[in-house]
Amino acid sequence: MSWKISYFMIVFLLFSIPSSISQSQTFKPQEQAFKFLQNLKEVHKGQTVVGLDEVKKFLIRFGYYPNSYDTRHLNNYFDDQLKFALKKYQKFFRLNITGSLGSETIQKMMIPRCGVPDITDFTSLNQSRDSIIGPLYAFPAGMPKWNKFNLTYVFLPNVPNSKDVRAAFAQAFVNWQIGSPFRFHEAAAGEIQDLHIGFYTGDHGDGSPFDGPGNVLAHSFYPSDGRTHYDATENWSTNPASNQVDVESVAVHEIGHLLGLAHSQDPKAVMYPTIQYGVIKRVLSPDDVQGIQTLYPKP
Repeated sequence: MSWKISYFMIVFLLFSIPSSISQSQTFKPQEQAFKFLQNLKEVHKGQTVVGLDEVKKFLIRFGYYPNSYDTRHLNNYFDDQLKFALKKYQKFFRLNITGSLGSETIQKMMIPRCGVPDITDFTSLNQSRDSIIGPLYAFPAGMPKWNKFNLTYVFLPNVPNSKDVRAAFAQAFVNWQIGSPFRFHEAAAGEIQDLHIGFYTGDHGDGSPFDGPGNVLAHSFYPSDGRTHYDATENWSTNPASNQVDVESVAVHEIGHLLGLAHSQDPKAVMYPTIQYGVIKRVLSPDDVQGIQTLYPKP
């Protein structure tokens, strides 16, 4: 049977699969995301304000400055480069493009998000072009892909020892099986391990340190690296309240990166970079399905 299934069939099948998560499993408390931004509303070009260096770090981290930018010269002055980077950010998130720190932009920046950059020009890897944008989905330059469709995953020892949490990850993989050619299963002893799921705090050796509760939730690496990392200090839950993060929703997003999708500009897509507390977003959107089927077309 063809794996190219319609979006409506995807929704039907997902809700037909019994949930293996029986109860909420909650971890550590969260704090206000990106708190430094609260005091920077309406700041604009030409001003010097404490905290603008952090805004620059934020925009650098998520791909809105060129890779060649010298971070040793970070300061609190609102210069032309910051204005240009803010315009790129506002364009990506389809906000009012002003180049200043208006309340709309600040509010968007404060939402918890994935740590993978939104703009991926990879100039450090001798690639010459930005992410290839489809309708709203995107691929990183070079479009890295898996050369096989049967992938195994493994939980590293630092993953919370909870059946509910592990079931949430298993269900997240099922969500990608519908509408794509991929099949996933947990690696047996001695079997090749393709995807590695881990929970970490702070600097954990991959060049992308976590920043504590309420900021970056997780990050993953494009094919065929296989690493997907989650911030252990977040207030994770399998049945989130308004101050908690849904682990399955974030896992679905991060698996998209593992398969080769970059961030989508479609707010309905699971590959959208941000997610609010308490939100459940586990079902692939038409944009997600089109993206994965474009990257891995039917033979």
